[in-house]
Amino acid sequence: MSIPSPCTRGPDGVRLAMLSNRFEGIARKMSNTLLRSSRSGVINMARDFSCCIVTRGHELLTAAESLPIHVLSGPDLMARAMQQFHPQLKAGDAFLHNSPYHGCSHPADHTILVPVIDRQGVHRYTVLAKAHQADCGNSQPTTYMGMARDVYEEGALIFPAVKVQQDYSDIDDIVRMCQMRIRVPGQWHGDFLAMVGAARIGERELLALGQELGWDSLHAYERDYFDYSERRMVAAISSIPAGRVSQTSTHDPLPGMDSGIPIKVTVQVLPAEGVVEVDLRDNPDCLPIGLNLSEACARTSAMVGVFNSIGHAVPKNAGSFRRLRILLRENCIAGIPVHPTSCSAATTNIADRVANGVQSAIAGIADGIGLAECGGVIPAGGGVVSGVDPSSGKPFVNQVIIGVSGGAAGPVADAWQLIGHVGNAGKMFIDSIELDELRQPLQIHQRRFLPDTEGAGRHVGASSIFVEFGPAHGGSITVAYGCDGVVNAAKGVRGGLPGATASQGVRIAGGETQALPAWGQVTLAADQRVVSSSCGGGGYGSPSERDPARVARDVAEGWISAGRARAIYKVVLDGAGHVDLEQTRWLRSDQAAP
Repeated sequence: MSIPSPCTRGPDGVRLAMLSNRFEGIARKMSNTLLRSSRSGVINMARDFSCCIVTRGHELLTAAESLPIHVLSGPDLMARAMQQFHPQLKAGDAFLHNSPYHGCSHPADHTILVPVIDRQGVHRYTVLAKAHQADCGNSQPTTYMGMARDVYEEGALIFPAVKVQQDYSDIDDIVRMCQMRIRVPGQWHGDFLAMVGAARIGERELLALGQELGWDSLHAYERDYFDYSERRMVAAISSIPAGRVSQTSTHDPLPGMDSGIPIKVTVQVLPAEGVVEVDLRDNPDCLPIGLNLSEACARTSAMVGVFNSIGHAVPKNAGSFRRLRILLRENCIAGIPVHPTSCSAATTNIADRVANGVQSAIAGIADGIGLAECGGVIPAGGGVVSGVDPSSGKPFVNQVIIGVSGGAAGPVADAWQLIGHVGNAGKMFIDSIELDELRQPLQIHQRRFLPDTEGAGRHVGASSIFVEFGPAHGGSITVAYGCDGVVNAAKGVRGGLPGATASQGVRIAGGETQALPAWGQVTLAADQRVVSSSCGGGGYGSPSERDPARVARDVAEGWISAGRARAIYKVVLDGAGHVDLEQTRWLRSDQAAP
């Protein structure tokens, strides 16, 4: 089907829609390549990867089915760094980038950038394939070094847009460096080849599209699509009330930080201007830990909170981003880090506190917008497992997403149970028990939701997931994790209640369970198991406003108990589980108030 030529009187809606689908289709082909050819479970099972296309001016054009924390901000910065360090880009070049000081999210997110160069040698686009690595060379077998004092103690290999292919051939020096440092080099190399393959698919498809339709037509489309996206963003912002709200979301205490880490956001909605401003400058300086945000994650986490709050009809690209003002400062834990600050866990813990603060602040402006808080991240059920497989004698390492939930309630719907954390927006999948047991010497003994752990509200937050797992084949495994939400639960908004807190422990022979700290590594002997409960998500609106029929359904399905239905939701059920309307009305009335 031919695509209409650019309209001189303004953008053609049919043309915009058709070309948007073509570009998104290319990004999906990249994603499908990476999904089907990668080796590590964190990529091809949990789907912790993203593929996107940026313009020659380094503006995000499309990022179909990607993790928001990977792509809303960062690809633009990485593409700029690529061109700054390599002014003469050539066909056949490819670059490995994971530097949090030059636009990447955190060092575990290896990214391949390929400049798309036409037959005349002109740079037209840049394609990016980003994938969280099972191992990135850290000093400990985890990609989340939350307690690292600096990048040196963290230990990851840092590649600031380093050339890894020239004339479509690998530069073996770089590959050998990674293979010498990374614990399971064959697994890493397979993932590296998958990322390169995905990026080359994007390059091939864009070159074909440019040949088919002409580069001038494609670049005109970019301008029109960005302008259209900006107008959609203005309309979305203009439809919500004006307001200015400050909100603090506090990360759990860490060693030496007994009161936790408060993260303050100030959100100003300016509907008359069609602008949302998020100020993150009033936060602590960078700390000697691995939780500091990269600039990409600081910007992105604020943007995630905004997009979560205003609906999903606005395209996420450089056009809609024009209407967001994100205020950062240098050397701030939620700002712009300075080398050698560690940003090992930049995509998760503090980033989630920023996004949660933004979306709950917007919920404070008016009912019907914003979100409650999502639960904290990386309980032991979402940790990194490593060791030596006794059946093969070979080392293994992988992040397993066995039990993480945490979704926040919204103004019109209950939570997405398995969102994982606010920064991935549910794009990551929870692991298959059978595949985890095939790929690592693990045995997963339990996985189930825990009743009465949801953030109660008119709409409810996610329930906690309980998992129990340990070594298989008579061996041992090490589990590394960094759990937030053991102390500070996900808060509800507009009268909603918090979700349950997280916990983890070790079950030793005989059945006794010993509590584990919120952060650390544990090595399990053959007769030991980890037990882990994830955070629940916060509720939206008062629980006594929840539809009684939905409360009865929640009891029937085992999400909550009849006692919680009565005590928290003010819903009385008869012996058959039906709503006693008269008793419920009385319990919810002013007469029943204490």
